[in-house]
Amino acid sequence: MIFKLSRRALGLGAFGTGIAAAAMTTGAKARSIDDIVAGNTLRVGIHPNSPPFSSRNAAGEMEGFDVAIATMIAQEMAIPNVEWVLTETAQRIPFLVEGTIDMALGGLTRNAERMRQIKFTCPLHTEVMGVLTTQRSKVKRWQDLNDDTVTLADVTGAWTIGWARQNLPKAKLEVVASPADAVKAVAEGRATAIVEMLDFFVTFTKAHAGTKWRVLPEKIDIGWDAIGVSKDSHELRDVLNIILYKLHSSGFVDAQWQKAFGTAMLEKVPAQPYF
Repeated sequence: MIFKLSRRALGLGAFGTGIAAAAMTTGAKARSIDDIVAGNTLRVGIHPNSPPFSSRNAAGEMEGFDVAIATMIAQEMAIPNVEWVLTETAQRIPFLVEGTIDMALGGLTRNAERMRQIKFTCPLHTEVMGVLTTQRSKVKRWQDLNDDTVTLADVTGAWTIGWARQNLPKAKLEVVASPADAVKAVAEGRATAIVEMLDFFVTFTKAHAGTKWRVLPEKIDIGWDAIGVSKDSHELRDVLNIILYKLHSSGFVDAQWQKAFGTAMLEKVPAQPYF
């Protein structure tokens, strides 16, 4: 199987104008599954730098959970080439609508607003919003964090900052640059807890083995993340659903999640033979 980064993925439009400018192209149409197979290439939208979902390794190649899943999907479809189209979060829906990519990954959570613009497959993985803290804290429920003695660590630009200000207004906030920094703040005692999509934070606790970590049993919310395709890509969606059933029922998805995140998925996705 051959992998390549498109000119768009490398930050070059048709005239080297950059990825953002290239996204302005309109009028394109989604390829049919017959066109995809005939063209021997599956165009996959993945985030340019979102480990452990997708990022470049030392050799400059893309790696991570999304890369492993898309590679196996192409193999199941007998498509020899995968074209990685580096797709920022805000570009996922437009790129599908414009036909720039055949499918989008990157933690694409299903919701009604997006469903008006694209189609989703069955869920690929979940993301659980909950509380990560340590044995030093006596909190038992997330509501216990609404206290002026509590400091919450979160990442710059995260939507959960607004959620915390609305739902836990008495708590202080320690806003840091990355999930690893947020976990470090809790480990060092500068913050009490993290209220976030925990699947993307728990993996960083391994860097602080001396800290006694705990995740509160109550889940605040569960996001069901799927593969996105164009609204017109009915056949491609159906084929992907059949492949996802195989990848879930065989344990492939769970194994790749464990490999990438270093822990099991907090809310397991059941294999769905019917959709």
